[in-house]
Amino acid sequence: MSILKKMAHYFARKSFCRQAIDEHADLSAFKEKITLPIIIGIILTVLSYTIGLPTVVAFGAIAASMNKPLIGIIGGLLLYGISTLMFIIGMKIAGTKYFIALNRWLTRIILEKILGDEAKAPYSLPPEGPGSEQPKG
Repeated sequence: MSILKKMAHYFARKSFCRQAIDEHADLSAFKEKITLPIIIGIILTVLSYTIGLPTVVAFGAIAASMNKPLIGIIGGLLLYGISTLMFIIGMKIAGTKYFIALNRWLTRIILEKILGDEAKAPYSLPPEGPGSEQPKG
């Protein structure tokens, strides 16, 4: 048995992976209506991209033209930190549900590709936890 298949068997015993396979995880969460918190999260994420790196470059250019490097170092770092915070908050608000749905679907797809029909059979993999090891005979 290849190392990839052994790893797939190992992960397929984990509860997250087992649930994704058993429940036939799909991307139906992306079909639901978008709510206000999701819109706010998306706006925060997009704003973080628009103020992040461009402002660092702008502060760097201003600092270079004025020959004052502290403007670029402090200002650029401060605004980049704020944009990173906006990104994290936006992803937390908008992305948690979708991130989990996407990960469950990817887990199911990858394990089913590697294991084939073995992944779908509930009895093919030993249960997770202590005492689940097979006795060596």
